[in-house]
Amino acid sequence: MAVSDASDLDVSIVLPVHNERGHLAQEVDRIRAAMDASRYSYELIVVDDGSHDGSGELARELGGLRLITLRDNRGSGAARRAGSRAARGRVVVWTDVDMTYPNDRIPWLVDQLGDHDQVVGARTSEQGTLKFARVPAKFLIRQLASHLVERRIPDLNSGFRAFRRDVGDQFLDELPDGFSCVTTLTMSFLTNGYSVDYVDIPYAERAGRSKFHWWADTRRYLRQVVRMALSYNPLRVFMPVGLLLLAFATGKLVFDWVSRDFSLSPNTLLLFLAAFQIITTGMLADLVARRGRRDRLLPSSRIHHEVVTLEPRARDPRAAEVVGLDARADDRPA
Repeated sequence: MAVSDASDLDVSIVLPVHNERGHLAQEVDRIRAAMDASRYSYELIVVDDGSHDGSGELARELGGLRLITLRDNRGSGAARRAGSRAARGRVVVWTDVDMTYPNDRIPWLVDQLGDHDQVVGARTSEQGTLKFARVPAKFLIRQLASHLVERRIPDLNSGFRAFRRDVGDQFLDELPDGFSCVTTLTMSFLTNGYSVDYVDIPYAERAGRSKFHWWADTRRYLRQVVRMALSYNPLRVFMPVGLLLLAFATGKLVFDWVSRDFSLSPNTLLLFLAAFQIITTGMLADLVARRGRRDRLLPSSRIHHEVVTLEPRARDPRAAEVVGLDARADDRPA
């Protein structure tokens, strides 16, 4: 049921909208029907990201939701960030209104959150354009991200997800404006020790025109993955490079000894120096990153609530006697 009182709100559903007038009402009705039939109290937050087709006016006419209007088109990341900042529910749900995600299953998605900090809908098919370029690019970036966070990631950039608002609030300022915001949120949770679960979802063909630009957005994805790794797990970047360079320098050292009668060439010393500099830089960056995570909230998996009933302890009769003697002594007249 939708509520206006934020004192006990379960779910905030953030809907970024940019020129989606043709199917906005249908998606809102689909979400409302599912949530009204669920046990969750909820709010709908529509973020009009500079639409010029009347999407914002239509959202206002639909009523029963909160509307945030961005004057200029800043990207889905900026819209999701604005909506998440305004969210009041304990759980925030991200999805789209382009008919691709199963929005009628949002209550089910929230159920899957359980003791996790975030649950992501992993798409079982690829419906985008230019599949010959998108699929290999997404695969390579997903493998890189999985290596950096030391965890298999079935779907790196799914926009259908639910997460704890108190945890997500910590990373809102780090979200970029574009599509890579979902990648950033996933890696922010994983690299900080928060639990992220994946559930399979169907993925339909998009209604309307796609805003995804495969070349520009792929570059942004890759750049954002590397940036997040350097911010949260720099050793996964610096250490392999440093060790590889160190191994190459060692091989060059052996070659010099054999071919130059145990003399060292200057470039061998430079290789050793570069290897140690890269490893040292990685260790210092890792130290800085760890210090910056000191005040993070605890992951749900490390929070254990237990009610303990304490039985009153038996009074020590000797202690009672002592207290009695002290009391009597204090009552005696001076």
